[in-house]
Amino acid sequence: MQPIKQVKNLAGKRVLVRVDFNVPVKNGKVVDDFKIQKSLPTIKFLMKQGAKVILVSHLGRPKGVDKKLSLAPVAKVLEKLLKKKVGFVGHAELVSASRSRNKFGMTEQMWGKETGVVLLENIRFLPGEGTNSLIPAKKLASLADVFVLDGFAVAHRDSASVSGVTKFLPSYAGLLLFEEVTSLMNVMEGPKRPLVVMLGGAKVETKIPVLKYFLSKADHVLVGGEIANTYWWAKGGSVGASLIGKKYKKEVLKYCSNKKVILPVDVVVGKENGKDVKVVEVGVKGERLRVKGKEAVYDIGPATVRLFSKYIKGAKTLIWNGAMGRFEQHPYEYGTYALAHLFAARSKGKAYGVCGGGETVEVFKKLNLFQDVDLASTGGGAMLEFLSGKKLPGLEALRPRRLEALRRSLYTFIF
Repeated sequence: MQPIKQVKNLAGKRVLVRVDFNVPVKNGKVVDDFKIQKSLPTIKFLMKQGAKVILVSHLGRPKGVDKKLSLAPVAKVLEKLLKKKVGFVGHAELVSASRSRNKFGMTEQMWGKETGVVLLENIRFLPGEGTNSLIPAKKLASLADVFVLDGFAVAHRDSASVSGVTKFLPSYAGLLLFEEVTSLMNVMEGPKRPLVVMLGGAKVETKIPVLKYFLSKADHVLVGGEIANTYWWAKGGSVGASLIGKKYKKEVLKYCSNKKVILPVDVVVGKENGKDVKVVEVGVKGERLRVKGKEAVYDIGPATVRLFSKYIKGAKTLIWNGAMGRFEQHPYEYGTYALAHLFAARSKGKAYGVCGGGETVEVFKKLNLFQDVDLASTGGGAMLEFLSGKKLPGLEALRPRRLEALRRSLYTFIF
């Protein structure tokens, strides 16, 4: 995987950059510009080199053209961050071009005159993007001389704008992608010990492969959220309306029984609206957990915070994905917030700290703790798949190819 910084003579070149600007938008305004800011170094580097930059991203999961999922608000935020004009290709032009067998046409009016930067409308409006069809991949490739993948968060997608275009263009890693991948590789292959991994949140199916992988790599794995709930339920505990992964009972029982896994010893139970809250002791195998009706486990308790803190304070490498509770609803934020402060304090020169996943990053941002974390990964699903040892299509596509003849034959056939 070659970083774009190593490429010379980019002046005048058209560079197609796949970013991840999948940011929250409400009432036509961007609520959180974290992901946009993370790709600014790559964009500014290309601008400084004199390249024309064509930005490609998705927003949400549209089924066809959906004006509510337009990237137009993102273009406005990008202009403010760059402090210069940014061109924007709207959905009508984009979809119209996708229906033609001709190449995309980029007129001078589409480019930001001051910056040479243009943002295309939501790429998922194009048919064939998600299935990695060669047609949209070919059309995107016809826009540029060089391709750069800078969105680590989409590197696990085998789509036209991620891995498809690499069949037709010289392809490189953006500054953000290169930083995230090299940092994660370091904590996976040569971490300072003790290595402590923290896993929480929902979607137990995405956490199990990571848990399995790190049982052979980590010194300790601190577990909360849906994985812990599922373990207690599988052991016969009463979990009420708590999130559980019934399909993964066997795997959770197997992996959470490992001595490296540290489970909560007490939890905060209550109703979804934050009422009728109480702290409940769990017991060694969840035998004391008795949650009934509409009540559910929504946070870890104070004794668990103290228990987990012992491992965090002794760690030399820390990895965290997934909040320990439903922190969006008061008073279920205390456990997760307490661990975030401990994590950040330990990461200030005493340990290498990596956090990732949408909700985990949101916590650190809310608490203004970004400056104390070594890496706040933009990837949620991509980070989990990478940490579980899976090969990501976007990264695999950036590997140097010996079969250049294959690329040329494909290009000739399609064009």
